[in-house]
Amino acid sequence: MEVFFHHIWFVVALFLAFASLVFTVTDPNDLSVINEFRKGLENPEVLKWPENGGDPCGSPVWPHIVCSGSRIQQIQVMGLGLKGPLPQNLNKLSRLTHLGLQKNQFSGKLPSFSGLSELSFAYLDFNQFDTIPLDFFDGLVNLQVLALDENPLNATSGWSLPNGLQDSAQLINLTMINCNLAGPLPEFLGTMSSLEVLLLSTNRLSGPIPGTFKDAVLKMLWLNDQSGDGMSGSIDVVATMVSLTHLWLHGNQFSGKIPVEIGNLTNLKDLNVNTNNLVGLIPESLANMPLDNLDLNNNHFMGPVPKFKATIVSFMSNSFCQTKQGAVCAPEVMALLEFLDGVNYPSRLVESWSGNNPCDGRWWGISCDDNQKVSVINLPKSNLSGTLSPSIANLESVTRIYLESNNLSGFVPSSWTSLKSLSILDLSNNNISPPLPKFTTPLKLVLNGNPKLTSSPPGANPSPNNNTTPAASPASSVPSSRPNSSSSVIFKPGEQSPEKKDSKSKIAIVVVPIAGFLLLIFLAIPLYIYVCKRSKDNHQAPTALVVHPRDPSDSDNVVKIAIANQTNRSLSTVNASGSASIHSGESHMIEAGNLLISVQVLRNVTKNFSPENELGRGGFGVVYKGELDDGTQIAVKRMEAGIVSNKALDEFRSEIDVLSKVRHRHLVSLLGYSVEGSERILVYEYMPQGALSRHLFRWKKFKLEPLSWKKRLNIALDVARGVEYLHTLAHQSFIHRDLKSSNILLGDDFRAKVSDFGLVKLAPDKEKSVVTRLAGTFGYLAPEYAVTGKITTKADVFSFGVVLMELLTGMMALDEDRPEESQYLVSWFWNAKSSKEKLMTVIDPALDVKDEITKSISTLAELAGHCTAREPGQRPDMGHAVNVLSPLVEKWKPLEDDPEDYCGIDYSLPLNQMVKGWQESEGKDLSYVDLEDSKGSIPARPTGFADSFTSADGR
Repeated sequence: MEVFFHHIWFVVALFLAFASLVFTVTDPNDLSVINEFRKGLENPEVLKWPENGGDPCGSPVWPHIVCSGSRIQQIQVMGLGLKGPLPQNLNKLSRLTHLGLQKNQFSGKLPSFSGLSELSFAYLDFNQFDTIPLDFFDGLVNLQVLALDENPLNATSGWSLPNGLQDSAQLINLTMINCNLAGPLPEFLGTMSSLEVLLLSTNRLSGPIPGTFKDAVLKMLWLNDQSGDGMSGSIDVVATMVSLTHLWLHGNQFSGKIPVEIGNLTNLKDLNVNTNNLVGLIPESLANMPLDNLDLNNNHFMGPVPKFKATIVSFMSNSFCQTKQGAVCAPEVMALLEFLDGVNYPSRLVESWSGNNPCDGRWWGISCDDNQKVSVINLPKSNLSGTLSPSIANLESVTRIYLESNNLSGFVPSSWTSLKSLSILDLSNNNISPPLPKFTTPLKLVLNGNPKLTSSPPGANPSPNNNTTPAASPASSVPSSRPNSSSSVIFKPGEQSPEKKDSKSKIAIVVVPIAGFLLLIFLAIPLYIYVCKRSKDNHQAPTALVVHPRDPSDSDNVVKIAIANQTNRSLSTVNASGSASIHSGESHMIEAGNLLISVQVLRNVTKNFSPENELGRGGFGVVYKGELDDGTQIAVKRMEAGIVSNKALDEFRSEIDVLSKVRHRHLVSLLGYSVEGSERILVYEYMPQGALSRHLFRWKKFKLEPLSWKKRLNIALDVARGVEYLHTLAHQSFIHRDLKSSNILLGDDFRAKVSDFGLVKLAPDKEKSVVTRLAGTFGYLAPEYAVTGKITTKADVFSFGVVLMELLTGMMALDEDRPEESQYLVSWFWNAKSSKEKLMTVIDPALDVKDEITKSISTLAELAGHCTAREPGQRPDMGHAVNVLSPLVEKWKPLEDDPEDYCGIDYSLPLNQMVKGWQESEGKDLSYVDLEDSKGSIPARPTGFADSFTSADGR
């Protein structure tokens, strides 16, 4: 009997198993894939699929699955928080049309989608997939939408779109933001006739926009914020894409001009080219476009700002001659900018030719006469290519033009003959074409090294497009008997041909230069002896001489030396060879009010940058202590050659530019700089006590005394005064952007100065914001700046509030080693200051809190809260902070009865005397830049920036 029942149960079980196979609706292959899918998940329970088998396409259908008959067509699990890998046989779901896996935590290798010929929509974005197979895109012939955004695919080496994707002829939307896509933009993307949306922001793309994108039907194109060198080249091709509505190119290295044809994009609503290397004038066609948003910030646009028709427009941080829309440029500025356009905007000129006055000393290669009119154009070896502009004829006061050793071509414009004061025109070693126009005034014309001029027959006709007429002057056919012979021709009215000059003229041409050379040597020898004797008599160290490195474009090919005159404090200049130079009168011996200091001088005072003189090390490089012969100490900040990136050079230039314009006893002072070869060095006053951060966070490590409450109040007031000057009292208003305790330096008397001006931006008028690439240190960043990239002076106020909190608590702005609730100081402190009792529990234990200081502690905490208000409009200005802090500390009086914005440094003195004078005026309070914890200062991209920051001390 027992055996009988055993057989019965066996038959029943066999029947049930057979029935499950017979009556299961789902295709066995699809069922196998789904079971693998569930098996690989760490949290399959969130799917609410039956645990003991079942039928996905049966009745009822499993959640998140859509079937057609026995085949699975859709899997939709968006935002369920699923964790784990996908089954590698996913492509066996051959009837799959929709796959929605976005916003989960899927990880590991993506399975190949090869063979999913019916797949139309695939959303894989916002997961953690780390690998993509080479055949992933093969055979996706019906694909319409693919999203792979925010996946760390091939994080180490990056990956490229394979050619297999071009078979997806139905593709409409392709979004791959921040997924390590690398290399050139594939050319086939421009030929896909259905592609309307292409979003490839924050990847590693490089190179230009391919020419295949000409006339592409794209509506949205995002190529912004590529890491590494970014994308480059011109943006001319986008002007042909007439369907575009949104175009984002910001955060790259695109160059050249905005094409005039941009006006053809009548559907365009949003254009962002922020932070590129675009140059030139803004075309009227762009100004007249009724865009919703237009961002032109942080480029090199020049000329006037047109009246824009865009609803929202940003155009600051460019080289416009004016800041007001519709304001015109000075005629001389426009003449030079037209010349710049003709020679293809070499970077050196683009960087220095800004503003509305060519005679302000910043325009490289431009010198002016006493009437503030352009008199000399001195641009040899300046990487000029292109043609000469007729606009130079508008510079009526020009007397000399030096354009030798460039790559200029075309003709000399006939309009240049109207320059009545022009006496020298040097076009040697170019590719100028004949004939030359007929000059009617005496002119020394230097033409050697122009093959077309020396080989063409006299009187050759110019191009039909040139307005010049055949020149009667013979300069168009000056022969060159030797490769290095000079083809200098002196024109006089009515003069015909060099061959017709008599022998006396030929002798004069030879004798005069030789006589001049001998005369210069005769004058140079006693001058050299005088300099040496003076140096010996005064026992001057090498610091008495300031050596100016020769610019490669200097045609005189010598090193210039500035010699400080001890009697009248003027600077006389001679050449290192002792001879005079033809350009010596126009050379930029001192730029932006700062001294160019020889690297050799700095090697001497730092003992050849000896490790024993090292004061600090950080992202910029190394700071060394230097000591002059008289015992005066300086700080020498040397950029390491390996980190001389565009960003580092921008910060180097910014520091020089800002510190040459602002002087205040609570801003660290720049004493000089060096730019020889690959060296980039800044020289500062020396501050013995280093950075505030050392005394707040690491005083025990360095065996320092903790700061007293009196010292902390003084420091707060000093910083407030320095930043107030930056914001409102200087002749221009600046935003520091990186105010933090490691950028606040202390002297022996613990008076504070603000340092590190590499990220400073010129503030906009009133309370308007300027849009800029995000930079600074997380923990100190104002929320509106971190979110939008728009900044006002109130961002510095927020950072100042954070510093006040650090002074109160002795805690860093951000510290991941602290408990989670207190890692971010601002939010934690806001909660702690809600009552006096709570506040007193968070005050720095190193402080001796007595009853007489509790009131000032509460006042400081209240001010810190106001300064860190979420809305910038709720924050006070720095003047209010000064007014609050002033009654809390003893009144401070200057050592001398000088104004608070005392300039302080006589740049005509030798370095040691200059520093000594500054030392005396500052009460022997010298400073240095502490790099010890500056590694937290980093740039970040405008979008998706949160994961790019490090903490204030590089953590």
